[in-house]
Amino acid sequence: MFNFDKQNGQASRLLLVLAVVVLVAVVITFLIIKWAEKPPAPVVIEEPTAPEPVYKQTLGNIKLEYQSAIDRGNILSASQVVNSRFANYAQKSLTTGEKFIQVTIGAQNVGTENIPQGAWGMGNLIDAEGRNFVAVDDYLVAPWISDSSVCGAMLKPAFDPTSCTKIYEVAKTSSGFRLVVLSGKGNMPSNLSSGKVDSFLMDLIIK
Repeated sequence: MFNFDKQNGQASRLLLVLAVVVLVAVVITFLIIKWAEKPPAPVVIEEPTAPEPVYKQTLGNIKLEYQSAIDRGNILSASQVVNSRFANYAQKSLTTGEKFIQVTIGAQNVGTENIPQGAWGMGNLIDAEGRNFVAVDDYLVAPWISDSSVCGAMLKPAFDPTSCTKIYEVAKTSSGFRLVVLSGKGNMPSNLSSGKVDSFLMDLIIK
């Protein structure tokens, strides 16, 4: 009776030792597997990138590109008249309490057929705050715009770019200007006049 109990106790202790050994082996195996795994890839946070400035774009068959933008200050003086049609006139200066920005773009026909007059043009000037400024009436600023400016002119295929100049009266605190550039859909003048247009915002370098 005594021997039976003793043998039974030894068997129990042996089973307990085996269970502990198995448990330890399982834990060690689990740890080895975890250590062998590749660490998770670091999370890459992409910094937002500023959009590239746009100085030219093609609408239909018209390539429109930036040529110049000039801060003319608050006065267009009589001594600065450049249009030969006004050379013999006693011209008065034109002033503003804000400032004038003069913008010139070029338009070129990259197609194979003539593009009719009135198919393209310049829209509003927009500052960094989203404020819209319309061009000063042509008849008021014509003396200060070169004879070479022929906005909306007919464009012949592969000819040199045709220049278009507008002068805008803007707030003196405004900056970061972009110009709305337009063409009637299909490069059709009737679409431009009716508001059916393709357009883009042209970045400017104000000098």
